[in-house]
Amino acid sequence: MEQTITRVLVPNDAFAAIDHWRHRLNQRILGQANLIDRLLIAVLSDGHLLIEGAPGLAKTKAIRELAAGLDASFKRIQFTPDLLPGDITGTDIYRPEKSAFDFQPGPIFNQFILADEINRAPAKVQSALLEAMEERQVSIGNTTYKLADLFLVMATQNPIEQEGTYPLPEAELDRFLLYVKIDYPSALFEGKIVELARAEALRKTTKSSVEKTEVISQSDVFVARDQVLNLHMSPALLQYIVELVLATRSPERYGQDLKQWIRHGASPRATIALDRASRAHAWLHKRDYVTPEDVQAIIHDVLRHRLILSYDALADGLTADDVVRAIVSRVAIP
Repeated sequence: MEQTITRVLVPNDAFAAIDHWRHRLNQRILGQANLIDRLLIAVLSDGHLLIEGAPGLAKTKAIRELAAGLDASFKRIQFTPDLLPGDITGTDIYRPEKSAFDFQPGPIFNQFILADEINRAPAKVQSALLEAMEERQVSIGNTTYKLADLFLVMATQNPIEQEGTYPLPEAELDRFLLYVKIDYPSALFEGKIVELARAEALRKTTKSSVEKTEVISQSDVFVARDQVLNLHMSPALLQYIVELVLATRSPERYGQDLKQWIRHGASPRATIALDRASRAHAWLHKRDYVTPEDVQAIIHDVLRHRLILSYDALADGLTADDVVRAIVSRVAIP
């Protein structure tokens, strides 16, 4: 008797909990379904996000609601030119009564971190996030402090006002799993946003976005992460992911124009990110296997901050998205 292969993710408690979490977020953050999905992909992939969008697009509210729907702590850090590394990581404080130093943890020791307008702080402060984001630890003097197992940084930057900002170092950019660009909601959602804001102002909605009984546990997230890692991916599809990233390093294989556009390609961290994010995308769409469409759906967010374009490309008005689009169109789909 021929064995049949299940092609739909079997419903389970972890999926049901996160799917409900996703539904609640979309009820609270109107017109930004792509942002909600990317936030959940980052949670499921154990990664961090860089979000670019104009003011007023619910970036702060999105991660605040994300933390409110989960049994997790949240802290917002406003990045400014006078911010110091110790303002993020914490510092040792001398206690006269003890004749000793005590460590005072900084906001980085929360589980969900909003690094608001990260490009307004100088590189020294931005680099304070590097160890925390990659190693999940903070070193103060000779002591290393571990961060929580569930830890996510969502950094934002404003594409409009560039005066008084600092470019993010490439090493820091590479630590972000995804670089997501968001736009204004449609006219239909704009009206619904007004209605929701009015209802909240009139106290006709609940005081918190998620009732206490609706908060999901962190164990559901960890179970979901295991399921994401165990999703089926064919060897041919894994090779497709590898070829897409290699095309950024050896672009001459796919055309002299690509070679002229790319100055530096993506690192192996991009390959890992594309694998993890594609799996999470498939899982959210209730599949137990990954398809090329999952890879293509997420590849722009994975690669746009990892490519360094040439002066020729910039002079021609090309963006990283244009180059990624060209790569996707030229690498053969398995």
